[in-house]
Amino acid sequence: MSFSTSSSRPAQVSAARSWAALVCLSVLQFLIAVDVTVVNVALPSIGNDLGVDPRGLTWVVVGYTIAGGGLLMLGGRLGDVFGRRRLLLTGTAIFGAASLMAGLADSFALLVVARLLQGAGEALALPAAMATIVLLFPEGKARSRALSVWAAVASCGLVLGFVLSGIITEHLGWRWIFLIAVPFILFVLLATVVLLPRDQKQERAPLDFLGSILLTSAPLLFAFGVVEAGENTGNLPWLAIAALIGASVAAGLFVTVERRAANPLVPLTFFHNRTRVRANLATALLSAALSTSFLLFTFYLQDELGLSPLEAGLLLLPLAVALIGAVTIVPRLLGRWGARSCIVVGLSSAGVGMIVIAIAAQFEAPAWLLIPAMLFIAAGMGFGLVGLQYAAVTEVTEEDAGVASGVQRASDQLGGSAGVTVYVGLGFTSIVHGISPYVLSSGLAIIGLCIAGGVAARIALPNVEVTNTDSMGSS
Repeated sequence: MSFSTSSSRPAQVSAARSWAALVCLSVLQFLIAVDVTVVNVALPSIGNDLGVDPRGLTWVVVGYTIAGGGLLMLGGRLGDVFGRRRLLLTGTAIFGAASLMAGLADSFALLVVARLLQGAGEALALPAAMATIVLLFPEGKARSRALSVWAAVASCGLVLGFVLSGIITEHLGWRWIFLIAVPFILFVLLATVVLLPRDQKQERAPLDFLGSILLTSAPLLFAFGVVEAGENTGNLPWLAIAALIGASVAAGLFVTVERRAANPLVPLTFFHNRTRVRANLATALLSAALSTSFLLFTFYLQDELGLSPLEAGLLLLPLAVALIGAVTIVPRLLGRWGARSCIVVGLSSAGVGMIVIAIAAQFEAPAWLLIPAMLFIAAGMGFGLVGLQYAAVTEVTEEDAGVASGVQRASDQLGGSAGVTVYVGLGFTSIVHGISPYVLSSGLAIIGLCIAGGVAARIALPNVEVTNTDSMGSS
């Protein structure tokens, strides 16, 4: 996330009011974290209701993560310029309105638009919320405790999303996975107005709107091109080709704009550090595999084995519990083993998990045989992403720490959306015959993880003891 802790600090508030504000903001963090994973178990129900196949359903996932990841750094800058409280209220309101829109959507296109708006709301609200927490609590033990609560809430939200999705979808219907957030959003809005002081006058600076539009447009066009290509089995897919060319042009223009912008989203000099570049590339590839595994678990349990949403959600509990355990122990092991060892363990675990998924699908294994895959995926997420996060912010200074965090989070989200688009999109396409879509999707993810392993092997890091790390990004 891009935010500055050196700009004007909010007016002094009491310790009790600061902790009350943390509770309020943690509710928002929980809702946003849950929203990353809560749709997974509900996807087959959404597809049945709206008449969409698994390939098309990937848009419910990637629309949210692309908009959130693409606009994330602009959201941080907007908070610095227009005031964090104002951006927090605006982003939360957009997120809440989009949740209502998603729950009431009567067509798949409207649901995808709502998910895009949810991602935009997250990109505005989340950087402002975290910056507010940093500024409300003085550096030292109080801030460390506050950020620990924030990180724990994020991790719990990610893993509980699987279980909540099954319970809500089974008993209330898939629309309620979105609608149930609305009253909590209203609580956050009211509490923000009451608890947080008004923004002080901010120093205005030029904003890189064009760079942000290009950063979001490139993955959106890429995703559309891949999905459209999969739907064309006869004639040459001209629309898909045009979209993929447009994605390449947008990516190239982004580099040009960033090179010339007075206040770029990502100064290109930031990438002169090869360790950061490799860490962010490996993060994107690992997140691609992890996000793919979540969808494959969901589709296999419900579409292939015929389990109900509730049964599928409960069967994903080992993944949730193992992930909580991993994020608890990894920060301690990071200081003992070093970041690169944790990264290697994470990538290897994720690769083994994908292999188990492919074998289970190929031999139509019962649901319980997927539990080892879930444990390996959880280890891959815990070890790999935490180690890569540490590598991605190596040698940062006070001037570029916010940019480093923002790039790492964007790599995580955009990598996950790209993986779902390519691996699941191509795996379930009608172009490929004779190969199980689960095997093909897993195989593509394994290839990506092998590339990530080669990149990670060249990451050079000093073996520095780590006492505390931030939470993982959302995969």
